[in-house]
Amino acid sequence: MKTDSIFYNLFQAFPRIFFELIESPPETADFYEFTSREIKQTSFRLDGLFLPTTNNPEAPLYVVEVQFQPDETLYYRLFGELFLFLRQYQPPHPWEVVVIYPSRTVERQETPKLDQLLSQSWVKRIYLDELGEASASSLGVGVVKLVIESEKTAPQLARRLIESANLELTDERIRRDLIDLIETIIIYKLPQKSRQEIEAMLGLLELKQTKVYQEAKEEGKAEGKAEGKAEGKAEGKLESIPRLIELGLREEALAEALDLPLKVVQRTAELFHQQNLTAFSQLLNNQSSLFSAGDLADLAELIKGLPDNIGDLSSAIALWFKQPGHTAQFNALKQARQTVSSGTVDQELEINTDEVNTPEFKINKQMLLATIEIEMKKSDC
Repeated sequence: MKTDSIFYNLFQAFPRIFFELIESPPETADFYEFTSREIKQTSFRLDGLFLPTTNNPEAPLYVVEVQFQPDETLYYRLFGELFLFLRQYQPPHPWEVVVIYPSRTVERQETPKLDQLLSQSWVKRIYLDELGEASASSLGVGVVKLVIESEKTAPQLARRLIESANLELTDERIRRDLIDLIETIIIYKLPQKSRQEIEAMLGLLELKQTKVYQEAKEEGKAEGKAEGKAEGKAEGKLESIPRLIELGLREEALAEALDLPLKVVQRTAELFHQQNLTAFSQLLNNQSSLFSAGDLADLAELIKGLPDNIGDLSSAIALWFKQPGHTAQFNALKQARQTVSSGTVDQELEINTDEVNTPEFKINKQMLLATIEIEMKKSDC
């Protein structure tokens, strides 16, 4: 399970959760942007950065590292990237480093040469299994705790979190997105269960029938084929793959967890990424007014630094759309992607033949850059 990607997507969608974790007022998130930043000279990238959006020189920037696997060289790499970042960008703010572990047993501290750095007040280490009362009283911290919860107790915690979300959150979009995230975590934890079974387990069947939920969520292919329990479970697994891919989970881990052939997962992932890039290209061609000259320049720079791989391109572009300030573009992308996928959804997946049909025409890095360049030239006219 690529847990770091789950957390980065969680902080992207719900930045207040991070500030709850570090025991700061959740409202602090309103003055920050969660992003990543490439260190060009070394081809490094700091994946988790909370950058202040105000001119307050006392507001710190936060470097966030999620570490769920033992790594003897973590602190050497982390501090190396931090100081290279400071040298290149010279931010006007103080900085803090936050490392999130599932437990102390994962941390490797045999780094006596770094003790002076680790003892500084600007380094904070969080152990999720030690959150204690915070996870019981805070909705956001509870969702974080759900990631490390056992399979046996996770459904009960998920139900409690969904109840809290319904009571505490007044923004329907935020509530829906958080409930969807909770459901996705449970789908991964219980791959033997179909989506329908998990919805029943979490009490989501009635909720998803409400008009307000239906209007807020583009369900896509929600019903699926009802041709027996075994087929329903298989299709539920296939339908969950794109959602889990969006959270950054590796294809190999998905195949193992969902008990599917790796070829099926890989081709499903390829189809999803291709649809995502096709939708993005259509937005550039048909709704170019959604993108400012600065947006186009940012996207061009982002794509230039990526390999010519549809998975990398799709994931990076999707992350750009999820950044604060890009709500209109993100909503348009979802609509475009639904339109793109609707033409092939009925014949996309055939689990029994281990085959997934993918479009013959494939968008690549050069095509995206060429499309962006055309739009940039138009904006200069």
